[in-house]
Amino acid sequence: MQPIFERFIVLEGMDGAGTTTQMKAIAEAFDQGGLECHATFEPTTSPLGALVRSILSREYVTTPLALALLFAADREDHLHNPLNGILKNLDKGKVVISDRYLFSSLAYQSVELGFEVVNALNQFPLPRYVIYLDTPIEACLNRIAMRGNAREIFEKQEYLQQVRDNYELIFNDLPPEISLLRVPGERSKGEITAQILKFLKEHALL
Repeated sequence: MQPIFERFIVLEGMDGAGTTTQMKAIAEAFDQGGLECHATFEPTTSPLGALVRSILSREYVTTPLALALLFAADREDHLHNPLNGILKNLDKGKVVISDRYLFSSLAYQSVELGFEVVNALNQFPLPRYVIYLDTPIEACLNRIAMRGNAREIFEKQEYLQQVRDNYELIFNDLPPEISLLRVPGERSKGEITAQILKFLKEHALL
């Protein structure tokens, strides 16, 4: 089994679930409490992450396997970058909060490639804490539409239904050492944040 990193929190959910909003709210709570944290996200802002985003936004077309490899390469750099990687920040004693991680690859890319292929590319350390924003597909698509941007390649109802099913399979099979918080994503931003912060306080992270 992959190693599990303490003080590593990952937010997961479908596109439009609100993971970015909650990552920022959690980071703000840590800052207000005078606690060191490193808030981050995937795909990253590195050249690898930028290439991934260009594919997601249809600026560049490639194969599902090539995209999965790029996601994995971006994640490898995200973890091990010697300047500001996840491990570097954990070694400094910080709590790391990531908006998405390998579970997103397993949920999304397994739709086309199969779980075994994507899992083989993502044998990375696991987070001790996973927060899943369980948001109805219709709500996610409505939020995406309100952004006014063109939809990314995965932002289709049929595809997201398979993604949602994959998340259920993944989170039903997590190692027992990982603490999972499932939050109904249709609640208000404040209610979701309050539930997450309560969970983090119960685990002595805040």
